[in-house]
Amino acid sequence: MDTVDNALIDRLPPPLPADRIIALNQPKGDLRTTRPYTWRGWEFTAPPGVFLPGATSRMIHERVLDGTIEVRDRVYAAMGSGLGVEAVAAGLRGAREIHAIDVHPDSVETTRRHYERIVGARPGTRFVPVVADLFDGFPDGVRLDVITFNPPAVSQTVSDDPDVVRNVCVGAPLLERFFAQLAGRHLLAPGGEVFLIVSNTADLRTIVRDAAGHGFAADVAHRHDWGDGVLTYLFRLEAA
Repeated sequence: MDTVDNALIDRLPPPLPADRIIALNQPKGDLRTTRPYTWRGWEFTAPPGVFLPGATSRMIHERVLDGTIEVRDRVYAAMGSGLGVEAVAAGLRGAREIHAIDVHPDSVETTRRHYERIVGARPGTRFVPVVADLFDGFPDGVRLDVITFNPPAVSQTVSDDPDVVRNVCVGAPLLERFFAQLAGRHLLAPGGEVFLIVSNTADLRTIVRDAAGHGFAADVAHRHDWGDGVLTYLFRLEAA
């Protein structure tokens, strides 16, 4: 069912010029090193190959922890769990189940290690680390109440390093596959919601159209203007 909201589409900006997108998304040179990261007084360590969260990821982390994105007593999936900050936030918030999903095995292991150290065993909360390409390999029968995803949707290739590509610039086709799996496997519980954060370094209009094509209605939960031409949108999606 196509649920496209043309008024929303018309309000979304096109992608920035290609050269601007590439300049804004140049990778740092420290990915192959061990790096510290601190958030809310919690200490994390990123081993080689695991990415540090950026400002858009922190927008998700803050909202999970403060309940703006409510995970308490809900089944939650952190797509692209990376360093594990949102999984930690969800555990401390009191999610019923936390599925920490990443295509990168070392990121899933890093998330598990941080979760166990900072949150630990918590009555009423189950932590499930999952190595998967989106929902490929995700266990059958699970219905998710909340999903957050900061996808690698940048529309230009910014590096020939496959690790940078998987984390930054797979592009809008990844989201089309995400929506197709979500709908085709009926992974959302009744009333379930998806929070997707993307900027105009991605093809926002195509992403929202693809969501609609798989039966998901989108609205803008938050819009942030960084003052440099980049606009970031936190979309809330639900089954129409």
